[in-house]
Amino acid sequence: MKKTKHIGVTTGCSGSCCLRVDKLSVSLGGDHILSDVSFHLHCGELIALIGPNGAGKSSLFKSILGQMPHSGSITFQTAQGRAMKPRIGYVPQSPSFDRSDPVSVLDLFICAGSNWPVWLPVPKRLREQVLSCLARVNGEELIDRRVGALSGGELQRVLLAMALEPLPNILILDEPMSGVDMEGEQQLFALLDDIRTRYDLSILLSTHDFGTLQLVDKVILLKQQILKVGAPQEVLESEQFKQLFSIHRQ
Repeated sequence: MKKTKHIGVTTGCSGSCCLRVDKLSVSLGGDHILSDVSFHLHCGELIALIGPNGAGKSSLFKSILGQMPHSGSITFQTAQGRAMKPRIGYVPQSPSFDRSDPVSVLDLFICAGSNWPVWLPVPKRLREQVLSCLARVNGEELIDRRVGALSGGELQRVLLAMALEPLPNILILDEPMSGVDMEGEQQLFALLDDIRTRYDLSILLSTHDFGTLQLVDKVILLKQQILKVGAPQEVLESEQFKQLFSIHRQ
């Protein structure tokens, strides 16, 4: 995996762009969804967020995206130390499509990213723009495929291509491995590693697939609060992980 820019920095985030989440808390109807969550996401870093259902992973994503009220702070600074609002690309959990739906990948891009009426022929310039977006995920051949006929891995590539236009500072993926077979998972992680290297962006994803955690830089174990954060093996072998997922030593 790529060596991220923050490696070797022992204090603060000097010399490294960074998303800083500090003492973030979320409450809904008197229930504490998240409590005092703090972590850093540095340029080029790939972090996996794990935890049981209801742990607050989606609420954390929504807070970072500005879609959920919260206390605490979420800030982003460039490598030059300049504070700014980051551009965030978001890939939601895979939506389901009717397999008989005639909507193509090209139609989906045109609806989402332009004002061009979908009932009119797509101009060559717009088609070329969509091809350019799909090229970022090696998916040019998908442009005329029906969305409902895509495999789980193919659909993830299409959604990822949409999230990369325009190129973000941070990419957030909610359960990107859902509905993707084992071979597709490996291909998707290789693609994410290439994307973060090529475009120097940070990636935060949630997953229930612990078998792929060795492919990330850091793991955050979450259940309303951060229970453990560190290298994949460190978190997977921790008492907090074993207790949370009822893993007992033989």
